[in-house]
Amino acid sequence: MKVFQIGAAGGIGRRLTRLLTEHGDEVTGMYRNPSQADVVRAAGATPLPADLIADSVDELAAKIAGHDAVVFSAGAHGTGVDQTTLIDGKGLEKAAEAATRAGVSRFVLVSVFPDAGRDRETSAGFEHYMRIKKTADVYLTRTGLDWLIVRPGTLLDDPGTGRVTAGPAIEYGTVPRDDVAAFLAAALHEPRLGRVIVELTGGDTPVADAAARLAATTNGR
Repeated sequence: MKVFQIGAAGGIGRRLTRLLTEHGDEVTGMYRNPSQADVVRAAGATPLPADLIADSVDELAAKIAGHDAVVFSAGAHGTGVDQTTLIDGKGLEKAAEAATRAGVSRFVLVSVFPDAGRDRETSAGFEHYMRIKKTADVYLTRTGLDWLIVRPGTLLDDPGTGRVTAGPAIEYGTVPRDDVAAFLAAALHEPRLGRVIVELTGGDTPVADAAARLAATTNGR
């Protein structure tokens, strides 16, 4: 499988690249900041410079063409509401349109658990981020792509356990980035798992089993 990663230099992106390349997949890692090229390469991907904000849809489509799937885990990461709108919101819309034009139907979006951060006082910037992420989810569900939206709970850098809780609606919790990446890798190799929103936290079910069970129980195609 040839996977195009948007957000390849991020915490989840790097982990996913390693898992995919270990499986024998080919990964193209999109990056914007030149300093990220070595990070993407070290994880095992082929670095490709691109810019969700500056590049046109046709320019992105040309870079996505020839791949089997797109994974979008990019984010503004607290750099301001304008960047959040342009990357998490408009950037997702642009990437989805580019994938459509490139003829790459499989599109996996890493989103956010709706209950994230609700145990503390939140800022206006955080609330803007949550609204933008929800709007991006809605946009993707209305495309003709073979989309999958994964909404992880609060992300941890703890070592992964290889076990998760996954479903269309689950109780809120935390999850290691390792296990999010492992679930994404399993989902990419489970072609029946599509056009569904999956909430994800730590749990007791082996990752591969969680993906397979969801494919069997939620797929209506």
